[in-house]
Amino acid sequence: MKVSRRSILTSAALTGAAAASSLRSAVQRGATRPVRDYPVQPVPFTAVHMNDVFWAPRIETNRTVTIPFAFKKCEETGRVGNFERAAAALRGEKVDRTIPPYPFDDTDIYKVIEGASYTLSVRKDPKLEAYIDGLIEKIGAAQEPDGYLYTARTIDPEHPHKWAGKERWVQEEVLSHELYNLGHLYESSVAHYQATGKRTLLDISLKSAELLCNTFGPGKRKIYPGHQIVEMGLVKLYRVTNDERYLNLAKFMLDCRGGGSPYNQAHKRVVDQREAVGHAVRATYMYSGIADVAAITGDKEYLAAIDAIWDNVVTKKLYLTGGIGALHKGEAFGENFELPNLTAYNETCAAIGHDYWNHRLFLLHADARYIDVMERTLYNGLISGVSLEGDLFFYPNPLASTGDYARSPWFGVACCPGNITRFIASVPGYMYARQGDALYVNLFAGSDAQIDMARGLTVKLKQETRYPWDGAVRMTVEPAKTAAFTIAVRVPGWARGEALPGTLYRFADTSLPPVTLKVNGRSMELRLDKGYARLHRKWRAGDTIELGLPMEPGLVLATPEVAADRELVAIQRGPIVYCAEWPDNPLGEVLELALADNSPLTAEFRPDLLHGVTVVKGRGFQAAKPVEFTAIPYFAWAHRGKGQMAVWLKKAPATNS
Repeated sequence: MKVSRRSILTSAALTGAAAASSLRSAVQRGATRPVRDYPVQPVPFTAVHMNDVFWAPRIETNRTVTIPFAFKKCEETGRVGNFERAAAALRGEKVDRTIPPYPFDDTDIYKVIEGASYTLSVRKDPKLEAYIDGLIEKIGAAQEPDGYLYTARTIDPEHPHKWAGKERWVQEEVLSHELYNLGHLYESSVAHYQATGKRTLLDISLKSAELLCNTFGPGKRKIYPGHQIVEMGLVKLYRVTNDERYLNLAKFMLDCRGGGSPYNQAHKRVVDQREAVGHAVRATYMYSGIADVAAITGDKEYLAAIDAIWDNVVTKKLYLTGGIGALHKGEAFGENFELPNLTAYNETCAAIGHDYWNHRLFLLHADARYIDVMERTLYNGLISGVSLEGDLFFYPNPLASTGDYARSPWFGVACCPGNITRFIASVPGYMYARQGDALYVNLFAGSDAQIDMARGLTVKLKQETRYPWDGAVRMTVEPAKTAAFTIAVRVPGWARGEALPGTLYRFADTSLPPVTLKVNGRSMELRLDKGYARLHRKWRAGDTIELGLPMEPGLVLATPEVAADRELVAIQRGPIVYCAEWPDNPLGEVLELALADNSPLTAEFRPDLLHGVTVVKGRGFQAAKPVEFTAIPYFAWAHRGKGQMAVWLKKAPATNS
């Protein structure tokens, strides 16, 4: 099997989904077979360097606080010890045979290694790298001779975890998480290999994958993952090794679904599914895996399925914050339009999976509406899952609170902190993409990027902006030589009077100031193609693009079919959804705050508040009396103690002011 390290990494934002053409040329040198891939290719996160006021501090906090903190918790809670005990058991030593509390605890280490590897890709850290080397040695020692790796059985094979079953794989389609663990291992191992050039963790994965290929497939054992993600991991191994068995096995496992439970999307064949049901994290991981396989195989039935499911989500099952998975029971999607606020679940991992999926759909369709949804989730329902300081986390992310919510330093089921570490480190990989001679600008943040275009052209692109607090974005284009190509600049739907794609939400007032676009100071007519202003010209070093996005705060209404939001309004400014929280408002009783849907709103940047945020102010009513209110970005709530919070506020009669 040929494995070569690539010099420039593929986009970690995809957690191994869509490897760029440079990945194919670097990793698969000598391959003569053409490889189908996503029509649009992401620009690697290592090619984009943030220096902005919003993301750069978060990425640094993730590197210096969240990742070390998560590793420490994995040590303290025995997750690292599980591998040590499994290794001792394999050596025949006397060992504590206590089975881990959950069979998926192994993945918490894998995910944090993945996040740490991404940071090593952009900043050397010998101490961190050495620590990861030590963890990998422990993981390898816990792997059984034939490649099986699952501490919940290896520690005590005669009495494995009660979810695991007496034999390997017999409970996989229900609760064992044997394949789920391996999916995270595979993603982590490729990230580590690409970051360091070391094959230590990758070889552990390949040994495991060999076992899977020998066990499952046509004419062998039939299986589907009870908790999806191994499909994504197998595709990632395929992209690195060019071994088609991994791709074929991913598709086989997807095609095995049907006749099972809606909880893990096994109720129908994947090609027959048209509605998002069941556990939201499992669902989005599966939809992402379907997209990966479809991109490579060209399976049109797969595409039809995930396109229809996406439409179901954005028109019937999506929170204004971008959160998904309304129900605590089963951490699941509810019925159509079932979107409660106080009891909303919206798991942080589901938000991350949602962004993985939406980014893949953009790579398939080159349509900005998927980035609109991705951005909404990213700035709201996703980063709300981690505190500004980086060491406290939300598992669920409700849209209202009576005062009983607070972030936690860890969880018994600790999937969310590890997922945060790997996602935040890869955010720069979502900013740009390319297709032929077209460069897509998807997200806005102060940054410098070096982008390899078609025909060997390199383009440097500098963004200067205070987005999301300010809608002015200035881009300086520096091609290595004067050349004709297209820069496709995304114009967000919210800047065009569309609260979100679809009809689930709408602005109370759509009369926004116009979006402005200039090239070298000259105003350009705004003609959009799938949400992008496509600027085709001969670009010269020093050319500039100026995008002006209206950032006036506005009120949002939900379709009446969402019973939980009837006679309520919400506040949105740019991509940010706002909430009223107890410290900023009269008596702290924001659940009784009412706004007229023509209430005038003003915005003010507060550098002294919550690490610097823009707040929205206005006049409302409480107990029928006029009051002044202040709203803060939803992602920043729950940093000042417990108290009431609400995204959706009561709707008061229109005023004459």
